[in-house]
Amino acid sequence: MKASETNFLKFLQGTKQFIIPIYQRKYSWTIQQCRQLWNDIVRAAEDEEVQGHFVGSIVYIEKGLYQISAVPQLLVIDGQQRLTTLSLLLMALARAIEESGKPHDITKKKIMNYYLVNNEEEDDLYYKLLLTKSDKDTYIQLLADKELSDDYSQRIVDNYNFFANAIRKSGIDLNKLYRGISKLIIVDIALDRDHDNPQLIFESLNSTGLDLSQADLIRNYVLMQLEPKEQNELYMDYWYPMEKGFGDLNDSALFDRFMRDYLTVKTGRIPNINRVYSNFKEYVQSQKGRHIKEIVADIYRFSQYFVKLAFQKEKDKEINEVLADINTLKVDVSYPFLLELYDDYDNGKLSKGDFIAILKLVESYVFRRAICGVPTNSLNKTFANLSREIDKENYLESVRAAFLLKEGYRRFPNDEEFVRELVIKDVYNFRNRNYLLRKLENHNRKEIIDIESYTIEHIMPQNKNLSPDWRKDLGENWEEIHKTYLHTLGNLTLTRYNSELSDRPFREKRDMEGGFADSPLRLNRGLAKVEVWNKEEIEKRAQSLAKLALEIWEYPQLPEAVLEKYKRSPEDNQGAVYTLADHTENLQGDLLNLFEHLRKRILNLDSSVREEAKKLYIAYKTATNFVDIIPRKTKLQLSLNIPFDEIHDPRGVCRDVTHLGRWGNGDVEVTLSSFDEIDYVMSLIKQAFEKHRDED
Repeated sequence: MKASETNFLKFLQGTKQFIIPIYQRKYSWTIQQCRQLWNDIVRAAEDEEVQGHFVGSIVYIEKGLYQISAVPQLLVIDGQQRLTTLSLLLMALARAIEESGKPHDITKKKIMNYYLVNNEEEDDLYYKLLLTKSDKDTYIQLLADKELSDDYSQRIVDNYNFFANAIRKSGIDLNKLYRGISKLIIVDIALDRDHDNPQLIFESLNSTGLDLSQADLIRNYVLMQLEPKEQNELYMDYWYPMEKGFGDLNDSALFDRFMRDYLTVKTGRIPNINRVYSNFKEYVQSQKGRHIKEIVADIYRFSQYFVKLAFQKEKDKEINEVLADINTLKVDVSYPFLLELYDDYDNGKLSKGDFIAILKLVESYVFRRAICGVPTNSLNKTFANLSREIDKENYLESVRAAFLLKEGYRRFPNDEEFVRELVIKDVYNFRNRNYLLRKLENHNRKEIIDIESYTIEHIMPQNKNLSPDWRKDLGENWEEIHKTYLHTLGNLTLTRYNSELSDRPFREKRDMEGGFADSPLRLNRGLAKVEVWNKEEIEKRAQSLAKLALEIWEYPQLPEAVLEKYKRSPEDNQGAVYTLADHTENLQGDLLNLFEHLRKRILNLDSSVREEAKKLYIAYKTATNFVDIIPRKTKLQLSLNIPFDEIHDPRGVCRDVTHLGRWGNGDVEVTLSSFDEIDYVMSLIKQAFEKHRDED
């Protein structure tokens, strides 16, 4: 490596060409960054005491990468943003000097020949700077003052126009501006490919992760290690089409999300969204014997599924409709499972009918949980692990079984719970209220109603000061009824006559032009026959709509005999079934009373906690064990499933058993022998419980 401080304009002089390799992100500086650079240059120009202004480094490979040419071709590893931006400024200055018609210290021709083009060369070698595919043509069109193509690079044009306007509006002396640019200093860092590792240097230059997105880092990692020919093939065959699918990666966060989901599918672990790049490197390095091309081809295939999921670009209309509904519910955490599902469907392991049936199960699972207010913190792990619970020889059946066997926070709310919560829920302030009403209105309907053109109508008005007619219809407890039922499903419908209906008495709302009896909507069909709108009618209508909801958001059904075969744990398969009675040898007298008291306290932590008796201990778990109790002769030995360095134990009663053989699950051991210790021990158990509940 050779590094030296140098004047930026001198750095550009001479016959040479800076190439932005295809694995680099496209030009991305914004107006804000250009304005900062402009202000710095103007200050340097106007202050005679400023001898130089540092603008950063430019790192490039000096030799050995491209074919031998009369023009030294330098592959830019870092610094393309400032190099491109300053070239746009020089372009704008050259044009301003020409348009002024006045003599200056430098001419447009000299700026072009010294800093922007190789005047004696032709074709691509003519340009000192060659950008990547999406920016190259726009930059060249601006340089040649030609008409821009329809798909021009917005950032290139916007930033050029910013500098052109800044020069014109500021009225700055052009000679002074040129002197300001002449004061710019860079660090010129030339790498030798035979001795320097560009990838390691690139990572160290961007180690903070502030400049580059995870997508940028992954692309560079994939392509930088290849020879130019392979780079081009891999980029054109897979990476560029993938970028186009993601909208040219204008929103890199979406690609980062995809890569996290892809890695979840491949590794079974959910990477932190800010560590996707490092997790990707680990994954690639674990794939010994697989060429990077094979891995990138696989990523490209899964990216196509992701785009279909995220943007509803599936060509099959039936599938696309279900995907649209799933996305309306905003359950991005389901994507790892859906990606694998898509791959199996695409490879013929799953029929279209079963694919749609499973998608609808996912939709029902998520929606029922939302209606029932089940906490969502378990969903990411539920979907990340779901495919491992499935027998792909019996795909749909095993998916149904997997959902049916979920318990606690992971449960699939059954019909009773779903109806109970749906009829009393504040649907009006529910995030997915439009989705709910749309599905109820359009179920099994061929002529689909666009409910977005309708407004939500409260049959019993929102106005707290109800009219005498409304008070009479609702009865003596009208205030309580109004408070309890106002925003519930039974009292809500759709209309285009919201302002006309207003707070009118029910019969007027029913019979007026555009009223309920005159409505084409199914949601209003039953209202035409109602004489008085009161508590009984609200509850009756809510139950009717809830019955319809059971048809739309179905609960998975399996015969008990079929479900039974999916219940068997490894212990069941060995024929071993244990109960608390198996521990009576040690659980007697005072120790049994102590155990019963502790057991009750643990089970009361949350409705998701369940108890399982094992051969050697009694387990308490949500998604996994958080505490196991091993009964001893004179005490209860507890194994807490939490890292020892995370337990808060001011009394110092916990023992680190991380690397020791022990019964139970966990790295922390504590004993309990008296009622006086229960409160403190429960504070330790709660820490293990909270850890696993939060990580679900």
